[in-house]
Amino acid sequence: MNKHNKTRSLFTAALLAGSLSAGTALADHHGNNKVGVWGDDQSVSEGTVTAKKVMTEKNGWLVVHRTDEAMKPGPVVGYAPLKKGKNMDVAAILTEEVAAGDMLMLMIHSEDGGMKTGVFEYTLGAKEDGPIRMDGKLVMATITAQ
Repeated sequence: MNKHNKTRSLFTAALLAGSLSAGTALADHHGNNKVGVWGDDQSVSEGTVTAKKVMTEKNGWLVVHRTDEAMKPGPVVGYAPLKKGKNMDVAAILTEEVAAGDMLMLMIHSEDGGMKTGVFEYTLGAKEDGPIRMDGKLVMATITAQ
C-alpha cells in the first residue's frame, strides 16, 4: 500500500469510528471483553477476503460490504460464519467481482432476527442478521483490495 492510501485509510477510519488504527476496529464492552475486527489491505485475486482476527460476544457473521471514501456500508459482497469469542484468519468467499483498489468494509453482523439459525439472511438495510453496534458505532475495519 502506498503512503497516500495508508494515510487516507487511517484518517477515514479514525473519523468514522474514533480511536482506531488502520484496518482495526475495537469496542470495549463490559470491562475486559474486546469486540473487534482486524484486517489488512490484501489481494482478492483468489476470490476471498480474510480478517486476521475477529472477536465477538455471540455467534454471528463476518460480512464484507463495498464502501468508498464516504465510509457508508454498501452492498454485501461476501460473508463467513463467526463463533462466539476469538476467530482467527476468517475467510469470506466473495460473491461478486472485486477489483484492486476497491474499498471493503469487514463488519460483524449478528445471528439475530432471522428465520433460520446458521443461514445468513441480511440484505442491505434489513434487521435480520444485521450489523452489531458497540456504543452506537458499527464494529468494522476498512481495507483496500489489492
